[in-house]
Amino acid sequence: MKIKPIILCGGAGTRLWPESKQNTPKQFIDLGGWTLFKKTLERIKSPLFDTPIISTNIKYLKITKKFLLKYRIKKYTIILEPLKKNTSAAILSSVLLKETNFQQPIIVFPSDQLIENTKKFLQQIKKNTKNLNNNNIFLFGIKPTSPSDQYGYLLTKKKAKNINLVTEFIEKPSIARAKIILKKKGLWNSGMLMAKKVSIIDNFIKHDPLTLKLCLESLLMSKISNNVYRLNIKTFSKIKNISFDYAILEKAQNINAIKLDLPWTDLGNWREITNIFKKNKNKYFRRKNVFYRPWGKYTNLFYGKGFLIKELVVNSKSSISLQKHRHRSEHWTVASGKPKITINKNKFYKLPNESVFISKGSIHRIENHFKKPVKIMEVQIGSILKESDIIRYKDIYGRVN
Repeated sequence: MKIKPIILCGGAGTRLWPESKQNTPKQFIDLGGWTLFKKTLERIKSPLFDTPIISTNIKYLKITKKFLLKYRIKKYTIILEPLKKNTSAAILSSVLLKETNFQQPIIVFPSDQLIENTKKFLQQIKKNTKNLNNNNIFLFGIKPTSPSDQYGYLLTKKKAKNINLVTEFIEKPSIARAKIILKKKGLWNSGMLMAKKVSIIDNFIKHDPLTLKLCLESLLMSKISNNVYRLNIKTFSKIKNISFDYAILEKAQNINAIKLDLPWTDLGNWREITNIFKKNKNKYFRRKNVFYRPWGKYTNLFYGKGFLIKELVVNSKSSISLQKHRHRSEHWTVASGKPKITINKNKFYKLPNESVFISKGSIHRIENHFKKPVKIMEVQIGSILKESDIIRYKDIYGRVN
């Protein structure tokens, strides 16, 4: 029996657009000829998978259909949430659709993740489907590459051959605690999971019967046309806003982890996105997009819709001007060096892989007091992304407005 993929793509990506609600959700952002939604759809083209169920928000129907057509996905089912109610309702309402058999394996894919070794990933899926039963759930845990405060973690213990029981869930810890978790061989919680349909329903019966009742009622009263289900808003609005982790996984007994040792990224913030551009710099680099300044140089790597990704190089004993912008905010991630950063009245140093956000209108500067050049990956976010949107207050090169 083929595995039924459920793709969750209702997120707005608010962490990427803190000052605007009008920008493209991250799963649909063009990142140079590819989107995260495209990568997810490519992942399910394997013969392992049945036709997909796509759970999204009603306001994303048009763009979802546009991408399905563009990427030649001809058979699919879309389920539309009238309101955002987190992953518990999104997963359950998708699972309840008649398009899946009770004994059919189901796999849940968030649409905003990048998995770079698809072959190895699919091998792990195939290998573990035989371990599914009527009450267990398997999570995909990622072997961490570094301590991170951006992800949740799973602690496990060996249960049987190739089966690891999840013993503890840890929500985004501090870096200090993340280091301790890594010593215990903790895994990043990817948010991907695999189970039989009957197991997910059974776990809701045991741990959250009210959500099951409301999801079922909303689905039964939904409007259906051309394989698109519009869930009933009156009933759906009564469902509590809770994640699948809190509603089910942290209460259930038979939760197991599949350990994945492969390149994986949840592109939930600009630091992770700029890391992709830094790693693949040669793909995006154009000599004509390198601009020299008295303090060093910058390279425009990619213009997106409402954003620009660039690399700054600030030479030793140099400084950009003390400045602000009227039409854009900026996100900086230090790639190398130790810059001194000013934001309004605050002055501090940052180390490689550390980030800082400069909101629109904030007065800011980068200074390099050391011998080694400072490299910063910068994302400009706003309506005007030009050098004309610079108001200078102080400048060691005499360029004050």
